[in-house]
Amino acid sequence: MIRLDRRRFLKFLGLAVPAPKLAPVALKQAAEPQEPLYQLPFATPPGPSTWYVAQWYGNTNIAYYIRNTIYREGQGLHFGIDFACPCETEIRAIGDGVVVGADDFSFGAGPHNAIVQHANGDLSLYGHLHLFPEVRWGQSIAAGDLIGYSGDSLDNYGCAALPHLHLEIRRPNRKIAVNPVHLVKADWHNLALGRFLGFVKDLENPRRWQTLEDQPETRFGGPHLNNYTRLWMR
Repeated sequence: MIRLDRRRFLKFLGLAVPAPKLAPVALKQAAEPQEPLYQLPFATPPGPSTWYVAQWYGNTNIAYYIRNTIYREGQGLHFGIDFACPCETEIRAIGDGVVVGADDFSFGAGPHNAIVQHANGDLSLYGHLHLFPEVRWGQSIAAGDLIGYSGDSLDNYGCAALPHLHLEIRRPNRKIAVNPVHLVKADWHNLALGRFLGFVKDLENPRRWQTLEDQPETRFGGPHLNNYTRLWMR
């Protein structure tokens, strides 16, 4: 009969790991406030016939495919959250602020959009609105006020292609977009309603940017972050 000491027994079970691998590896992540500052941009609850998350912020599969075209200036990332919703769904302000843009296409996200600056300097962008926004430049608004109505970035007349709201949060200099998941109060893990399309996995660093919370800042005009040589799509 072969007798195993504790170390050999653990190794036999596959539980013995060299000591250096036991140390936790900290993933680099942008510091964000502990408490969300803003509310969701809808007056209705989520659901298949109202709204849900169609594409998350960050290192998404869709962004990877079009990293060299639509998302080229945003380091190849999806620099907002897309909420699928029927055309002409009411879009509400996520926080108190002042309107600093109405159809400001230096930000893109047509056919219509609105931009609100909040007291801390953050800007919230509401993109792909169906009509000219209901707010005007310089107007003061409160959280929950009507911004406009959702549209379709591909078919704004028939609204039959891809109706959704694109929501961004940018820092005061407008050159950095941050993950709304950290800043908007919501039950994010239930808002995809089973339609979560996932993040691209870089096989050189497979644990990086794989969760809703762990996504990098977008620095507009910076180098691509997702030109992976070895990747896994899911």
